[in-house]
Amino acid sequence: MISLQILCSGTPTPSEIRWGSAYALKMDDEWFMFDCGPAATYKLIKSGISPLDVSHLFFTHHHSDHDADYACFLLSRFDMSIGNEPNLKVYGPPPTQLLTEKLIGEKEGAYWHDFVARTNHPLSLWAYQNRGGNLPRKIPKVHAKDIQPKELITGPDWTIECSRVEHVQPYLDSLAYRVNTEKGSIVFSGDTRPCQSLVDLSKGCDVLVMECIRLEKEMAGNSTELSESSALAAGQIAKEAGVKMLILTHQAHYLDTSKNEVIEEVQINYKGRIEWANETTLINY
Repeated sequence: MISLQILCSGTPTPSEIRWGSAYALKMDDEWFMFDCGPAATYKLIKSGISPLDVSHLFFTHHHSDHDADYACFLLSRFDMSIGNEPNLKVYGPPPTQLLTEKLIGEKEGAYWHDFVARTNHPLSLWAYQNRGGNLPRKIPKVHAKDIQPKELITGPDWTIECSRVEHVQPYLDSLAYRVNTEKGSIVFSGDTRPCQSLVDLSKGCDVLVMECIRLEKEMAGNSTELSESSALAAGQIAKEAGVKMLILTHQAHYLDTSKNEVIEEVQINYKGRIEWANETTLINY
């Protein structure tokens, strides 16, 4: 069984219902994060997941609602550490490496001062030892890498492949990810308008986590249809790809009041299992 923890399932506009994009995927004893939007670290903790349990982080793209909590996640992971955790591996389209360097890079990083203070001051060293760490306290290494479409990342019993999707190019590039294991497969669309590359990546997968920003009638004739997917389009992509389960996410928060209408629009094209992405909800498949 594979477990998907919904952390953030909204847009850049905050509400009491949802905000930003972030998901945690559990495979065996490892947690993989996809995107790290606003308050993602808090929602990890609220879901009973420690940042230390996250071994890999993948960014679909670098709009702020997908990466605004990155600094908080990195610093929380460091602050909770006892020094024996695997180094975090981070992947995404540019500027993943540059963003990481600007946040925690030696001397020039925005939070480098925090690393210096916490690896030198007696208060921080006492706290580190008190939770089980052994001196000297070392500054963590984060392996961040810019990746390209079709690049394959592999582990002992999993592979993760990515394809370019169409969102706000040429200003930011965007990737969708497919995770393949013996227990199942899942695709994270990220933000995208309907495109063949996403259909191809999702062919026959068990789960598609798909953005569903608005109803079709609310997008027709305006700029949103050039960069986002409607409920109608989400259903069409799921149908063409032949996915077993469709998880609707990245909803404008007011859509919760018209949830049934949204699902009915999806079902015009897609007849399979549909899940509504509610924050801090766990979905097993």
